[in-house]
Formats: sequence, C-alpha cells, structure tokens
Amino acid sequence: MKRIKLVVSDLHLGVGRILEDGAMNSLEEFYFDDKFAEFLHYYTTGKYADYEVELILNGDIFNFLQVDFRGHFLSVITESVTLEKCQLIVKGHPVFFKAIKEFAAKDGNSVTIVVGNHDQGLLWPAVREYLNEATSTHIRYKNIVYFFDGVHIEHGNMHEAANRLDPRKFFLKKDLPEPILNLPFGSHFFLDLVLKLKERHPHIDKVRPFTAMVRWSLFNEPLFAIRGLILLFWYFFRSIFFSDPHRSFPFRRVLQVVLESAVFPDLGEAARKILKDDRINTVIFGHTHVYQYRQYGGGKEYFNTGTW
Repeated sequence: MKRIKLVVSDLHLGVGRILEDGAMNSLEEFYFDDKFAEFLHYYTTGKYADYEVELILNGDIFNFLQVDFRGHFLSVITESVTLEKCQLIVKGHPVFFKAIKEFAAKDGNSVTIVVGNHDQGLLWPAVREYLNEATSTHIRYKNIVYFFDGVHIEHGNMHEAANRLDPRKFFLKKDLPEPILNLPFGSHFFLDLVLKLKERHPHIDKVRPFTAMVRWSLFNEPLFAIRGLILLFWYFFRSIFFSDPHRSFPFRRVLQVVLESAVFPDLGEAARKILKDDRINTVIFGHTHVYQYRQYGGGKEYFNTGTW
C-alpha cells in the first residue's frame, strides 16, 4: 500500500463569511472551502485512489481567538466557551467539514491535528470529542510535536517567546472557579490590543512589511497611529507592573517578548537547531504565514507551509 501525508497550517477558520444577520464577517480569514474540498478530493481519487493518505492539520486551523463569545472577545477561556466557539466554526464552514468527513471515510485515510497558538482550545477534551463527532472519525491530536520516520512537525509558536505555550501548565486552575486556558502573552496581546485596532482596519495584522505600514499610518492616519502606540506602551507597562490571576507570564517572559519581538518571525534558525538531532532529517513548521524551503548539510530539509 502506498502512503502519503498532506501537511497544511494556518487556515484560521472563523464563523464564516456571512454572519447570521446577513452582514459580512470582516474577521473571517478563510474563503477557500471549495478549493480545500477539491484538494482533498484530488488526493483520494485518480492516481491516489489506492493510497493511504494522512491529513496533518499543523496548527491554527481554527481561529478561536478571533471568534467572539456571545458578542465578547474573552481572554478568560473555559472549556464550555471554546466548545461553543468550535460549534459556530463548524456551522460556518459546512463544505470544509463535509470534505474532511468524506476524506476520513475512505479506508486507510486519517486526520491528525497539531495544536497551534490560535487554536489552543483544542486542548480541551470536550472540543476534541465534538470534532470527532463532527467529522465522524477519530482524529489524532498532538499537543506540540508530531514525530515519525525522521520527520519533525510542529506549528512553530513554541520557538517564539510571545506565543510559546507552557507545556507544564496548559491550564490555569489556582483560585479560579473552573480551569481556563493558560494563554501565552501573544494571545492576550491580540485579544486586548490588536482586536481593538482591527475594529477600524480589519486587515492591519496582515500588512507586510509591517514597518512600512507603521510609517504610512504616521503620515496618513497620525491620530490612529499615535493611539495605537499609546495603547501598545500602556499594555506592556500594565503587563509588567500589574498582576492578574488569569494570566501567567513573569517579568522575564515579558522582557524576552520585547527583545525578541517580530511581527512575522523567521523560524529557519529554530529548524536548523532541531535538525542537529541525528534522528531528524526533516522539519515542517507553519505559524509564520510565509512559505519557506531550505536545505542543510547531510540532506536535511526545512519546510514552512505558509498559509492557504
């Protein structure tokens, strides 16, 4: 039996292009449900009809951070909150999830999900159980790394201070009525600051190069730019000097975020370090939204799948 593995990342599914009231959803980032269905159909028919195919969804497939909960964007995220968001995403992308269901129904096919920083809510058992039901298959979940046959796959956020999850403490429980996600600094930053800026400019976090956008805004929308900079400095000041039981990042982590800050990080060096391990010949990341391919000595390779 021939086998292949398909790796995609950073689809950022929201609740769909059209909201229940008929308005356009400016926060939806995935418009390619039909193309995705064609993609899976291609690899289950024709010359691939007799292949066993594994679909590896390498993080940030769901954009839980950018989905509101009953009109509010929460940074205190429980299992029930995430489950409701997940149900809305599935409802908003029927073609996408039907395609996965049909793909997984073929003998020998399977689905693996690696958790990313935007879909950290996949760590909740109830969310995993719901997705298994929605796709009529038993999805394999990997919290950080998926390793097989010399191939190391992970989303990539663990190599960036701002978005690194704490593998020893995925959830916060102390002095709380129920567990919540232990969100990394970058997730809090996105929820508390970036979403406020996106109310005026929904695509502000997608503009590249980012520094050129900042310069443009200072000349063309100075009040908006100045307000954004004030909010930025205040956010970091508050993060350093005010404690919050719903957040868990010490001063050293905040300082590391500032020193390492990059809107679109390059993970090539992180891949090179992983490839020093003799057991590993291939590294696959996502997270940066930029496709990359690099070769290293000894036939070792690094791929970044970019985004759809």
